[in-house]
Amino acid sequence: MAATLTEIITTARARRASDIHICPGLPVRFRIDGELHDMDEQRATALECELYAKEMAGEEFEGIRRMGELDLAITLPGPIRCRINLFHQRNGISAAIRLLADEIPDLDMLGLPPAVHTFPDLQRGIVLVTGETGSGKSTTLAALLNRINHTHRSHIVTLEDPVEYIYEPKLCTINQREVGVDTASYANGLRAILREDPDVILIGEMRDLDTIETALTAAETGHLVFATLHTNSAAEAIDRMVAVFPEGRQRQIRLQVSTTLMAVLSQQLLPRKGGGRVAACELMVVTPAIRNLIREGKTPQIASAVATSASEGSISMDNSLINLYKQRVISAETARLAAHDTEYVKRSTMY
Repeated sequence: MAATLTEIITTARARRASDIHICPGLPVRFRIDGELHDMDEQRATALECELYAKEMAGEEFEGIRRMGELDLAITLPGPIRCRINLFHQRNGISAAIRLLADEIPDLDMLGLPPAVHTFPDLQRGIVLVTGETGSGKSTTLAALLNRINHTHRSHIVTLEDPVEYIYEPKLCTINQREVGVDTASYANGLRAILREDPDVILIGEMRDLDTIETALTAAETGHLVFATLHTNSAAEAIDRMVAVFPEGRQRQIRLQVSTTLMAVLSQQLLPRKGGGRVAACELMVVTPAIRNLIREGKTPQIASAVATSASEGSISMDNSLINLYKQRVISAETARLAAHDTEYVKRSTMY
């Protein structure tokens, strides 16, 4: 007999899984410390997968038939907040479920570079959190916004697809808008956001020209903007922002980025010795020297500038990996596999 959705979720949480995969013809699988493991030997049928999807999607289930996939975030029995993607594939409907933390973690508990703790006190500009899917970007942003919520009297507006963490307003007024539910599209939500008197704006993902342009405009007009990008370094993030614009506009965009960007935090989640995972972080605090490099299009030199800006709070990914190795948090092999400059990290992690 197939497990109920409640049983699957409860078991996944007990086994410290970050994600659940439900696919016709396969056992339910949990991602634990970055690897997939079977929940049990029972294989899910196509009918069972469709019933799971209907239970999760509710009235939105027909959207899967129209569009082929559906993103949503809901609270499942536990209660456990989940981010869900339901999608059609060759054998039926599959589900990828991300288990979010029961509570928004305190910023101090995430092991981030010390300079990150200054971000909630910024008055304006753009802060980017980058990294691959599953690197902890959403958790870091939630912790930053929640610190603002507890320490500043501001208006926070988020634009997310879907809404993941739910904030309980403290000192701040918080409005969370979900694309497809509270606004028709990212474009519509972004056009309206500057008319909603925000102090702090969270853009779930800077995915295209319109999103990036709105973020730049918001930062230029005195707002503090937090956003994510799927890049692995600060230099890549800058190039990605500029590259979406036509060539004739790129010089002007570099100027805007150079004046509005405050910091880029790039994250990787790596296997921790003894089990679990730990964040390795590259942090670029934007200094006058880095602003000049951005403006002049010399992004290849940014990595060197980050490595020499430790006094400003910056740290390169490779130095972060070396520090974690020296603290015996990760293995030498893990550090080398995650490195940007493999030879540099290899020399620093030799026994």
